[in-house]
Amino acid sequence: MQTKPIQKYSTLLSLYLAQSIPMSFFSTVMPVIMRTENFSLTSIGLIQLIKLPWILKFIWAPMIDKSATTLRKYKQWILFSELFYALVIFSIGFLNLETNFTTIIVLMLIAFTASATQDIATDAFAILILRKDQRSFGNSMQSAGTFLGTLTGSGVLLVIYHYYGWQMLLAGLATFVLIALIPLYFYKSKEASYSKPDKTITLKDIYLFFTQIGIGKRVILLVFYYSGIIGILTMLKPWMVDLGYSIKEIGLISGIYGPASGAIMAFAAGFIIKYIGKKKTLLLVSLMGLLDGIYFVWLSSFTPSLTQLLPAILMLWGTYGMASVAIYTISMDIVRKGREGTDFTLQIVLTHLSSLIIAVGSGKVAQTIGYDGLFKIEIVIASLVLMAVPFLYKQELEN
Repeated sequence: MQTKPIQKYSTLLSLYLAQSIPMSFFSTVMPVIMRTENFSLTSIGLIQLIKLPWILKFIWAPMIDKSATTLRKYKQWILFSELFYALVIFSIGFLNLETNFTTIIVLMLIAFTASATQDIATDAFAILILRKDQRSFGNSMQSAGTFLGTLTGSGVLLVIYHYYGWQMLLAGLATFVLIALIPLYFYKSKEASYSKPDKTITLKDIYLFFTQIGIGKRVILLVFYYSGIIGILTMLKPWMVDLGYSIKEIGLISGIYGPASGAIMAFAAGFIIKYIGKKKTLLLVSLMGLLDGIYFVWLSSFTPSLTQLLPAILMLWGTYGMASVAIYTISMDIVRKGREGTDFTLQIVLTHLSSLIIAVGSGKVAQTIGYDGLFKIEIVIASLVLMAVPFLYKQELEN
């Protein structure tokens, strides 16, 4: 008798929520709090350093795969990483932002190294407990958890901070992380026992991943798949500021409505992949990205009202939510036995790095040729992605 799918999905949802809410808080709400306390923009910029472990986590992924010889070992990695994560977050609450800023930054880096470690183990755990036909729904939980975490971390927690203060907020965050571990603690896997084919896993396995036959096309797909929408997402808030929208309106739309749309479409994506298949879903999402770009080019030709702009933003976030599920699902299907954490992490880090480069470049492009110019370039990129998907996605590569 196998573990019920609902138990798998709920366990994964809670784990991804545990990751995303603190990350969203520290990367989006923390700068707001610091600015209200009159911190310099230079100091606020240092907060972005906390994202480094999530970019570099592929380096220690082989170590986790090597040590985790059973499902239970992966489960232990998750539990201990999250317990340590919660402890560090709780300790930060006892420090003063003004007098202990450097210490807080260091502790945040340590905390998110633990969180990145948990993510490696959780991804591997998910790959191993989900049957192939369950992966689309499992990845819906991953993406939806991330978007719901963004919604909570960037919206709800700011309100809690306003009423209860710094220490209570951090204590609450740590408590939530611990509560989110409860489903995993009681999760009893009834699948066949898992064991590694061997223990000869080293850093060389990172290189060997890229030597697989046909992997080059998949890497190109991963690198460029988000490129038709990331530039728009990055410049959305500055554009709304320039259009004259208030901080409250921007926060409500970008911090709550947008992520909520992403979460809803992430849930829907699991069913869509199940119904029409991965390749058609990749094409559908690419087409949606192209339509998003066309919509934004039209909006940039005049000063749009909120009723005209809101559907475009909901579409954009919805596309992002579906794209995440599609990419996570096809990435789960190209992992070598015994190297699940390493291979999945490598693929997702590729999407993060490419998105980071596009996000940085989008500001320069918008500054040089305007928002409408950026949106037109995104249309061209989205068109190329749509045309390239049939050539880049080869299902025969998958396990």
